[in-house]
Formats: sequence, structure tokens, C-alpha cells
Amino acid sequence: MKVKKALTIAGSDSGGGAGIQADIKTFQELGVYGMSVLTAVTSQNTLGVQAVYPLPPEAAARQIQSIGEDIGTDAVKTGMLFDAAVIKSVARSISSFGWEKVVVDPVMIAKGGTSLLQKEAIAALKEDLLPLAMVVTPNIPEAEELTGMAIKTEEEKKEAARVLHRLGASHVVMKGGHDEDVEKAVDILFDGENFFYFTSPRIQTKNTHGTGCTFSSAIAAELAKGHSVYNAVSTAKQFIQAAIEDSIQIGNGHGPTNHWAFGRRNQLGGKALE
Repeated sequence: MKVKKALTIAGSDSGGGAGIQADIKTFQELGVYGMSVLTAVTSQNTLGVQAVYPLPPEAAARQIQSIGEDIGTDAVKTGMLFDAAVIKSVARSISSFGWEKVVVDPVMIAKGGTSLLQKEAIAALKEDLLPLAMVVTPNIPEAEELTGMAIKTEEEKKEAARVLHRLGASHVVMKGGHDEDVEKAVDILFDGENFFYFTSPRIQTKNTHGTGCTFSSAIAAELAKGHSVYNAVSTAKQFIQAAIEDSIQIGNGHGPTNHWAFGRRNQLGGKALE
């Protein structure tokens, strides 16, 4: 049986809620074959990140080469890349294989506040990786770091999306999960010309660890299957909404999302969005 494939290039989460682990779970749930390139090992749980052990840039490059020379991939998702050298190495490797369906999740800060991207790496992300992105998926704090803007209003979100598009990303998804003073979670997709809105009810829960990783890997999985960016984002929005709504209780802090909720909901005929 021939299957579609998706590759995640990211860090490991020992607690299983984010990073490589969340990505692979999402790929599996959405019916694509998942592969991974490890950039760092983290010691973390629902209470936070206790330690980060980055791998050298050549480790990421060699893993990508092994996959590209044999298996190949239909889409790529990048997550935690940690420093400028790793970002540049990953960007060169992606370019060398001509992979075009690239989803960049600009992972910078963990739920507990730990920095997962060194400051000097932001320039490399903007200069080397964003021009390769078919989709970039920043939350508000990440978009503020990348653009140098303060983002409070809808118009500021749209202007930030325009800035990120000018930096090279073909499509920008401004995630609305950090707008905690509003009743709806609104993600805004910009394709260079038009803005599209994806709205879902806001769920009051602390179990949101790994939402960004899961959302971006769901987009990559749908792109791997040949769907348009709009449809990929739409499915990813439904996937993460179901994962948050059908909460599971793991650990004593920010628990993970429920990666199997979307498939189970579809089997029962339910819908996550309005």
C-alpha cells in the first residue's frame, strides 16, 4: 500500500505532549506515515522544561540526508530548532532536496516560560527558513518577536501577517490562542492577497501543552495528502479544537491535548467547529 509521508524536524518532549512525539501522533491520526529528525532532547513534563540538550547541526543534516536519499517526504514541518547553526543547516538540507511543502512552527517559548530558541537564532529563522515556508504558524508572542511589532488589535495581526509574508513565507497563519480576553479563538490565514478566518469556541482548560506543535503538524499532514493550504488549515483547526475540548488528565501542570479525539469525533459524526 502506497502512503503519503510527512517529516518533522524538531525537539523531543520526554513528557510526550509536544515536539516530535506530538507530531508523530498527529501524523498517525491523520493517516500519513511519520518520520522524524531530532534537533534536541528535552527533559520536561507538564510542570515545565527542566533541561535542554541540543544536538549539533551536522546531526540534523545527516538525519535529513538519510531520509531524503531513500524515503523522501511529501511535506515537512519544523519545530524547535534551538540555534542559528541548526536553522541554517536544516534550511540548506531542505533546499538541497527541493522540498516545497514546508510548515514552519517558530517555536520560541515553552508553556512554562522556558526559552526554546536562542535570541541570535531569530535572524537565521527570518533569513534562512521563512523564505522556504509554504506556511508559517506563529502565535502572538512569536509574531511579535519576528516582526518587532506590538500586536494587540486585529489590524495589527493582519499587518504582522503582511510583514511575515514579505519575509518570504507564502502563507501566514496568525494563531489566536493567546487572545484570552475574547470568547472565540480566531486564527487568521493570509495568502499574500486575502485574509481568511477560522473561528472556534475558546475552551477554559490548562491542558494545552503541545497545541502549536499539533496544529502545525496537522497542517503538514494535510498538505502531504495533497490538500490546499486553506483546507489543510481548516482541518488542522478542527483537529486541535477536538484535541483541546476532549481533554485528558495527565500530570499536575499544563497537560497535553488529546490527539485521538478528532478521529473518534469523526467516527461519531460530531464536529469541533461552529
